Amino acid sequence: MNEITFMGSGLSAQDERAISAILVAYGTSIDQRDWKRLRACFSEDCEADYGNFGKWQGSAAIAAYMKQAHADLGPTLHRMTNIEIRAEKEQVRVRTYVDALLMPINEGGPVHRGIGYYDDQLVRTGGGWRIARRLFTPVLID
Repeated sequence: MNEITFMGSGLSAQDERAISAILVAYGTSIDQRDWKRLRACFSEDCEADYGNFGKWQGSAAIAAYMKQAHADLGPTLHRMTNIEIRAEKEQVRVRTYVDALLMPINEGGPVHRGIGYYDDQLVRTGGGWRIARRLFTPVLID
């Protein structure tokens, strides 16, 4: 008989839901232009490496960049999927696929799409789970 074994993250279901919620809140915050909420997705001392797009230290720096980068765009849709959570000793690592659709502010302008994945390290803070380290790996930038 074939047996399928699922390897859990080693975390409680409540922690897994909270971590997934932070990752979804990241994309939703950008789409809703809620920069305060976006900043709250990251630890104050986070390090974020988005490759050719830039590197930032601190939640304020990444939120300021996202605000500026999306200022001249119309509607955006950041879809976060395939959230794989792994507890490793004292850290939690998560890989999340991202598919971002960036529409022009003016009709007829260019439509952009970015597909890739985030490799994150999350930490538990007094305010809940936060992204402490992030590496974005692009697969398609159009």
